[in-house]
Amino acid sequence: MKKIALVGCGRISKRHIEAIAETPGVEISMVCDIVEEKAKALAGRLGVPYVTDYKKIRGADVVSVLTPSGSHPRHAAEIAEQTDAAYIVCEKPISLTVREAHELFARTDRAGKVLLPVYQNRYNPLVVMLKELIEDQKLGKLYQFICNVLWNRDNAYFEIDWHGTQSLDGGILYTQASHYVDMVHYLFGELVSGKGQGGSLRGLEVYDSVSAVMRFQSGIVGSLNATVNAYKKNYETEFTLIAEKGIIRLAGTNLNTISHWDVEGIEKPDMDFTLDHIYGKGHNAMYRYIAEQKWDMFPSREDILSGIHLMEKLSY
Repeated sequence: MKKIALVGCGRISKRHIEAIAETPGVEISMVCDIVEEKAKALAGRLGVPYVTDYKKIRGADVVSVLTPSGSHPRHAAEIAEQTDAAYIVCEKPISLTVREAHELFARTDRAGKVLLPVYQNRYNPLVVMLKELIEDQKLGKLYQFICNVLWNRDNAYFEIDWHGTQSLDGGILYTQASHYVDMVHYLFGELVSGKGQGGSLRGLEVYDSVSAVMRFQSGIVGSLNATVNAYKKNYETEFTLIAEKGIIRLAGTNLNTISHWDVEGIEKPDMDFTLDHIYGKGHNAMYRYIAEQKWDMFPSREDILSGIHLMEKLSY
């Protein structure tokens, strides 16, 4: 049984708690938050001890860092250096700059620990299916992709103290669309070049809308459009892949439906699924891989650094 300590008792902690509860082989052993009332309340609900200083965590196999985005590199590095946990799970993004990412990996390596970045879209069954088609060369030459993340975050969302700030949020590519930045790296490999335009249409410190074009070493080109300004609610997430032997379009909440399929010699698979919340079930798969010690299922260092490079280049 792998023991998990959670650092940060905010919004995303609920998804981690659900995923751990639904996954055999892992359990929460401790929670931590600098706001003692939050840590104490959550610890009481879970029946586990709490601390307000993550440096005091002991006895956990894994520590999951669920704090504000810009705090991730410092928190993850210090936890690697000053606790006895062997593995550090870090919610996206692991940093807001490439320099911080390199420093985090170096400090984690020196501490003899393993950093496990959270990019749950890699575990989406439809994304995994696409990856397998690409690796098996069943689509032939890859030509182009279009990825749109057209979401809504209302004004109340940006009233949370760190949301919308340069120092801790980073903007839409880091906080909302980073999973899709990672997804295109997962599918197509390392980035060669990327350029784009961003706008802060609502007067935030960061971009709330970005349009970017990219070229990868494999030769494929594509675009990523992301916004949090969709009217009233999340409008759509969609991903279209154009290849020599077919066109595939995934859509729906977090890419859970195949909305178009025309692939040479392959019938459309019956793989659509329903999501019961906005985060999907990728965290369940992640914790299952932790329980089963399948460390190769986590993103490579090269993919992570390439993704951070793109996000930094287009966000500042």
